[in-house]
Amino acid sequence: MVALGVALGLLLLFALRAHVRAGADFRFASYMGDYMVLQKEPAGAVIWGFGLSEATVTVTLCREEETIMKKVTQVPAHSNKWMVVLDPMKPGGPYEVMAQLTLGKTNLTVSVQGVLFGDVWLCSGQSNMQMTVSQIFNATQELANTEAYQSVRILSVSLNQAERELEDLADVDLPWSKPTAENLGHGNFEYMSAVCWLFGRHLYDTLQYPVGLVSSSWGGTPIEAWSSERSLKACGVTKEGFIRPMTISGPSEHSVLWNAMIHPLTNMTLKGVIWYQGEANIDFNRNLYNCTFPALIEDWRQTFHLGSHRQTERRLPFGFVQLSAVLTEEESDDGFSQIRWHQTADLGYVPNPRMPNTFMAVAVDLGDRDSPFGSIHPRDKQTVAYRLHLGARAVAYGEKTLTFQGPLPEKMELWAGPGLLSLTYSQHIEVRRQDDKIFEISCCGDHQCKWLPAPMNTSSAQTLALDIRSCPGAVAALRYAWASWPCEYKQCPLYHPSSSLPAPPFVAFIADQMPGHQSKAAK
Repeated sequence: MVALGVALGLLLLFALRAHVRAGADFRFASYMGDYMVLQKEPAGAVIWGFGLSEATVTVTLCREEETIMKKVTQVPAHSNKWMVVLDPMKPGGPYEVMAQLTLGKTNLTVSVQGVLFGDVWLCSGQSNMQMTVSQIFNATQELANTEAYQSVRILSVSLNQAERELEDLADVDLPWSKPTAENLGHGNFEYMSAVCWLFGRHLYDTLQYPVGLVSSSWGGTPIEAWSSERSLKACGVTKEGFIRPMTISGPSEHSVLWNAMIHPLTNMTLKGVIWYQGEANIDFNRNLYNCTFPALIEDWRQTFHLGSHRQTERRLPFGFVQLSAVLTEEESDDGFSQIRWHQTADLGYVPNPRMPNTFMAVAVDLGDRDSPFGSIHPRDKQTVAYRLHLGARAVAYGEKTLTFQGPLPEKMELWAGPGLLSLTYSQHIEVRRQDDKIFEISCCGDHQCKWLPAPMNTSSAQTLALDIRSCPGAVAALRYAWASWPCEYKQCPLYHPSSSLPAPPFVAFIADQMPGHQSKAAK
C-alpha cells in the first residue's frame, strides 16, 4: 500500500508539473497586459501569444460580462505562436480580453483587464526621446498633470540587444500603465519618455479618445543599430573598418536594437511612429544618413504592415524631430547641419517624394545652454511635442488646412544692380529680428568659393531681401541656419506668424531649385 501511495503521489506530482509547464507555455505576448490600448477602427487589433503546438485558442472580447466577439485559431504544427485579428472596434472601453487554450484534456485560460481601444503610437530613438518627464522644464507641474489623462496609457520597453530578430520582447521596464508622477519620471533617461508622453497628451486633447504610447529608445545609439540588415544593405552600409566614435555611447552594432526592441513589436497594429535620433551619426556614416533614414522608415512600414496581417497602414505615418541646436567646440563644424539636412533626404522639407506621409518638428531654435544634461539634451520637450502633434494632425489625421511647418522660400531672384537677393516664401513670414549672419551666400571667384554672411534687408508679408554686396564674384548658393547653434532659444529671425513655427534650415543652389520649389535668377 505504501508503494502504491508513493506511485500515485509521483503521478500527481508529474501531472501537476506538466500542467504548470503547459500553463507557462500559454500566454499573451510580453507587451500585452492590463490597461493596454489596442488600435481602433478602421484597423483590426492583433492579439497574439504562445501556446501548445496544434492546440485550439479562442480569444473572447468582453465588456461587463457581455461577449462582444470571439475569434478561434489553431497553433500550427511545429510552432508555438498563435494570433488572431479582432474586428475593427470604435474607441473606448474598458474591455476584457480572454484567451482559452484547448488540447485534449488540457484547458488553460489567460486574460487581461481594463483594455481600451484608441490610437497606438510607437516612440523610438536615442537619448532625447529617452529623457523622462522629470528632466524637462516645469517637471513638477508636468508630473502632477495626469488626472485628466487616465485614458493615455504608457508602456516602456527594456533596454536589450540581440544578434538575430527576436519574436518577443525580453522584458519591459514599465508594463501598460495609467500615468502617474512615479512612472512618468522614473529616473534620468529611464521612463517614461517625455516627448512621447507630451505628444500623446496633445493628441488626446484633440482626439478625446484613448491613446496608447509605446516607448522603445536607447541613448547614444546610431541609426544602424535600429535598422534591419535589409535596409542597411539597401544603402550599401557595411561593417568594414568600423571605428566607434565618441558620439556613440550605446550599442552600435548593426541591427541589434531593431532585433531586440522593435522587431518583437511588429505584430502590433499601430497608428503611427515618432522618432528622435541622429546625434550619434554626426561622426558615424553621416554621409549615408540621407539614405539610411528613409530606408529605415520604409522598412519599418513594410514590416509592421505585414506583421499585423496588413492592419497597420502600408504608409504608416512617421514623424521625427529635426535635431536641435547644440554647442560645439569647433566653430566651423557643420556636422549637425548636415544631419538636419539629411533627415529630410536633402530636400529641406517633408513630406517629400522620398519620404511620403512623414512630418517633422523643427527644433533648431530650442537650444538650451544651461541644460544640466549638456546642451545636446535641451529641456524644452513641450514645444517639441507640440510641433510634432501639429504634424500628426495634418499628416496622420488629415487636417488639410492646419499649418504644421514653418515657412520655406519658393522662389529667389538675384538683383545684381542693387546687390540684393530676393526670397519669396510660400507662407506669410514674421521677421522677429534682423540677423546679419544666419543667411549665407556661396561667393565664387578665382576658381574657389567661400561662404559669406548675407545680412537681412527689407521684408514684406511673404518676401525677404538679402544684402549680397559683400560678394565681389558670382553668387552660387544660399543657405539658412546652417550652424550647430544658429540662434538663441526661440530667437531665430523667421517664423510663421500665427503658428510660431520656425523656418527650417535649408541650402539651395542659385541655378537649381529652392527646397521643393522652382528658383529664378533675374538681372
